[in-house]
Amino acid sequence: MATVILARHGRTAANATGVLAGRTPGVGLDDTGRQQAQRSAERLSGLTLAGVVSSPLQRCRETSRLLAPDHKPLTEQRLSECDYGEWTGRPLKELSKEKLWRTVQAQPSAARFPGGESLQEMSSRAVAAVRERDAAYDEAAGGDAVWLAVSHGDVIKAILADALGMHLDAFQRIMVDPASLSVVRYTPERAFVVTMNSSSGPLGHLAPPRGRRKRRSSDAAVGGGAGPEAASATS
Repeated sequence: MATVILARHGRTAANATGVLAGRTPGVGLDDTGRQQAQRSAERLSGLTLAGVVSSPLQRCRETSRLLAPDHKPLTEQRLSECDYGEWTGRPLKELSKEKLWRTVQAQPSAARFPGGESLQEMSSRAVAAVRERDAAYDEAAGGDAVWLAVSHGDVIKAILADALGMHLDAFQRIMVDPASLSVVRYTPERAFVVTMNSSSGPLGHLAPPRGRRKRRSSDAAVGGGAGPEAASATS
């Protein structure tokens, strides 16, 4: 069973000024965004990543290089930002007055951006990309691989909603901050959401214990279990 660390890109000037950047080319990290990504990189110390996959947009590619400087990220088009169409480049305070805004908030599965894609289409492609990449890393590593996927806020929210078994209409309940890390472990029976929207604390415990020869159980621990430290001690 592989484990994916979902990283949102660090802050951009568009984020800071309340503009919906979407797929606008050339939107890179600002100074705060670079500092955020560098702090997140420190949290990955002690982990050997099986691979790094990134949205093709500049802000994600910059973030992936800061998070994993020893890896050349693979570009995954399906992890790109939602195509917001005619909403791209407009201020959020202006967009909040549009009739479609309420649909995006209350029933995102029914929202299609004018000249762009629907949130359902975004969700379907992103979930498929992560699950397919995860299965490939799992097969290549023989289990227990840890890999990194760098993407965008709405995209990661949709992936987490799927892992939680939530309808897309509930995905606005999930928060994904700039440079935050979320962790999902997929198994044949279910996905385990290990961490969401985390901005502090090391993630070295995600590394497979030394000497492990069998895959982790797909069963959920009744009562909550004893945590990763106990699992490492008994391996």
